[in-house]
Amino acid sequence: MSIPLLLTLLAGGATFIGAFLGVIGQKPSARALAFALGFAAGIMLLISLMEMLPAALKAEGMSPLLGYGMFIVGLLGYFALDKLLPHHHPQDLMGGKSPQNLRRTALLLTLGISLHNFPEGIATFVTASSDLELGMGIALAVAIHNIPEGLAVAGPMYAATGSKKKALFWAGISGMAEIAGGLIAFMLMGPWLSPLVMGAVMAAVAGIMVALSVDELMPLARDIAPDVNPSYGVLCGMTVMGLSLTLLESAGLS
Repeated sequence: MSIPLLLTLLAGGATFIGAFLGVIGQKPSARALAFALGFAAGIMLLISLMEMLPAALKAEGMSPLLGYGMFIVGLLGYFALDKLLPHHHPQDLMGGKSPQNLRRTALLLTLGISLHNFPEGIATFVTASSDLELGMGIALAVAIHNIPEGLAVAGPMYAATGSKKKALFWAGISGMAEIAGGLIAFMLMGPWLSPLVMGAVMAAVAGIMVALSVDELMPLARDIAPDVNPSYGVLCGMTVMGLSLTLLESAGLS
């Protein structure tokens, strides 16, 4: 198994961590979830804008028009998909809803998260295929924000059905969508992969990651814990990722 595919599997599998937290009742605090989401957004923003997009623009045969055009395609593609999806967030699931409403909401959330996770799996695989260190950073960020997603699905489903197996199953579906994205990228990209194609895909993925961070993770962090400034998590994520990339470059590993 290739390392990029393994990273995608691990990132998607992190959903089960949140799912287990949802069924055993040891839920992390809202402040911790908000910081984790901000931290993930910071990692994604720094990698996307400071590493992925510049690398894509330097790809052999890449023009600025195509590079930035693909970045915009990624941005617009994310927002187009977001408009089509049922938009339920973890904080929508924590109120005093009836079991029937909880089950319906959890199923809708599973659908929405699964469709969101699919391109994330592609992003993790594509990034790791081009640059393993950057791929590890993306995989870490994706894994961090998959934990509250797994919690958001499993908790309400467990409350609605009383079945830990069903709660873990439906939370697992959302994580498997991410793994499916990586597997499809693994199967389809090999035969026609070239520096130009990789650069174009990386530029689009950078756009998706920026949109996900700004439109989903940061507002969600604010909604979960209104008294916590998500910027702290964002800045910490950027700082940690920036320092780690600097150390890797100094050691000649990047």
